[in-house]
Amino acid sequence: MNRRQWFQFGAAAMGALIGLVLAVPGVAYLLSPLLKRRTDDSDFRTLARLGDLVEGQPRSFSIIEEQRDAWVSYPATPVGTVWLVRQPPDAPEPVIALSAECPHLACKIKVSGDGKGFLCPCHASFFELNGSRVNRISPRGMDTLEVEPIDPTNPDAEIRVKFHRFRTGTEEKIPLA
Repeated sequence: MNRRQWFQFGAAAMGALIGLVLAVPGVAYLLSPLLKRRTDDSDFRTLARLGDLVEGQPRSFSIIEEQRDAWVSYPATPVGTVWLVRQPPDAPEPVIALSAECPHLACKIKVSGDGKGFLCPCHASFFELNGSRVNRISPRGMDTLEVEPIDPTNPDAEIRVKFHRFRTGTEEKIPLA
């Protein structure tokens, strides 16, 4: 190998090294959405304190979170609504949490006019305050959500709910991925 060939080999090696150094950040940028740890959407969220609720009177709370789609971050927006209903002192759980999305067609469920149940305005499905269905229009009752155990004697106890969305139009309660 003569001097000229050594120079060509060195220039090619240096060019490959510089190309590799420049390519690594580009590849990392392109793969970053795949490599990032997903945030767990099933974490418990604090919605209220026990003292904020009145027994037998449903109250709605929005679930707000920032969304991220690959490289794009969106501002915090509502992604769902939860109904909290404080139960009587003799009930096994002091508070129940219900998804405000109708299991039939995903319409937003509202409190009925008399305040003694829930109503889906899209197709007149009625539900009791515990979420069970009154008529058979909806394939199942309102979807219950897990509530962290709380001390029913402490009005400052935080009500923490694990929020999920569920598949609509089915008799089974199937969480969406």
